[in-house]
Amino acid sequence: QVQLVESGGGLVQAGGSLRLSCAASGGTFSTYAMGWFRQAPGKEREFVAALNWIGGGTFYADSVKGRFTISRDNAKNTLYLQMNSLKPEDAAVYYCAGKRGIHVYTRGLDYDYWGRGTQVTVSS
Repeated sequence: QVQLVESGGGLVQAGGSLRLSCAASGGTFSTYAMGWFRQAPGKEREFVAALNWIGGGTFYADSVKGRFTISRDNAKNTLYLQMNSLKPEDAAVYYCAGKRGIHVYTRGLDYDYWGRGTQVTVSS
């Protein structure tokens, strides 16, 4: 069973950048499809980005396309989310999620494992 721990959140000004990391342990990370989700106060959790077990097949929510980049380093058991041109509406708790599988998954209910999240705050 894999454990996921996010890091890299913080406070950034609008237009700035952050890189989130998700460290995986306790499982064979390279066999897991991975994704990022976020949840803002008073809103439902939403999909942000996902990729398959070898780092291909990337898929993004329309709201972040062109600004965010998801990637993974299977040698380091780590998932990343590079966030550029941040907007106040990107502020949320960001969660990484994992699922054993060969496809790309965009629904939260598809994922078996979740981290506890990291807070991203964007000031205007």
